[in-house]
Amino acid sequence: LIKTLNEIIFQAIPMMRSVFLLISTLIVISDGFLLPATAPANILPIQKLTFQAKTGLNLSTDGQNLRPDIASQLEEISADATRRIKEMIGGNKVFLFMKGSKLFPQCGFSNSAVQILRACDVEFQTFDVLADPDIRQAIKDFSEWPTIPQLYVNGEFIGGSDIMIEMFQAGELKTTLESAGADFVDSTD
Repeated sequence: LIKTLNEIIFQAIPMMRSVFLLISTLIVISDGFLLPATAPANILPIQKLTFQAKTGLNLSTDGQNLRPDIASQLEEISADATRRIKEMIGGNKVFLFMKGSKLFPQCGFSNSAVQILRACDVEFQTFDVLADPDIRQAIKDFSEWPTIPQLYVNGEFIGGSDIMIEMFQAGELKTTLESAGADFVDSTD
């Protein structure tokens, strides 16, 4: 099926010899091969998406030259994701955007972040960005921080796992959590 899909795409779009992102999280096409969107970024030199269809329409990742209906849909998706992010961090004193869950982190950095928060005996909520590609991208834009996990305390962005480790080792993280009025787990039981 993949080979057939490749053939169909390249018959419809001749001379495609560069990397094109067709669907943000599903398919990346590179020199005639379908690659998972999760492929390491260093093998996919995506600077800017430029796609010439028979209509001559140029599409770009910066949102310029998009058909107005597509640009509008992308803006709505982004606005909805941002609204959801604000609700999550606004409704919880300590919130962690991570890969996986508290019980089953899906990357070492997310696992480190969870273990640090547990070591602080703080109650916290999480969101698995792997379950929602819109939130996964929107949280990076929202915080202007390129990596996951991301910790928020009282709606304020604290940092990723590297910042959390530094703050924890210096004793600053627990102080920040206490100052924010975070709820702590009763460890006397």
